[in-house]
Amino acid sequence: MISVPSSVSLYEQDYVEWLDVTLEQLQNRDIEHLDWANLIEEVEALGSEQRHKVESYLIQLLKHLLLYQYWESEKPYCAREWLEEIDNLRNEIEILLRSKTLYNYLVSILETSYQRARHSAKTKSDLNIFPVICPYSIEQILDPDWFP
Repeated sequence: MISVPSSVSLYEQDYVEWLDVTLEQLQNRDIEHLDWANLIEEVEALGSEQRHKVESYLIQLLKHLLLYQYWESEKPYCAREWLEEIDNLRNEIEILLRSKTLYNYLVSILETSYQRARHSAKTKSDLNIFPVICPYSIEQILDPDWFP
């Protein structure tokens, strides 16, 4: 076992070393010496980070679907780039959605994410033609072979 004067100060002084010590303590089931406060904070942060990624990718995906479908004047110039970005974002989301919890989270944030995507698409294109309510189903959004 690694001897550490204070896990809390170690967390603040050398995060990577704190991770190594904490991992060793967990592997050895040394729960008496765990830095519980910082460990809990780190685990919570991991979940938040994953949710943030799902939301961010979803907003960008919806924005690109809207631009692809509605921005006709730019389509001849940008369609290939938009399709590539749609494909990349779907791949990133698919990886994250291996977690049923994150899939359920995506479903729960669809409408608010759509509103953000709509605003972003409107700002980028200067078009005011995007539907107020998301015109795509979850299945369509995630389907790698579907495009509007």
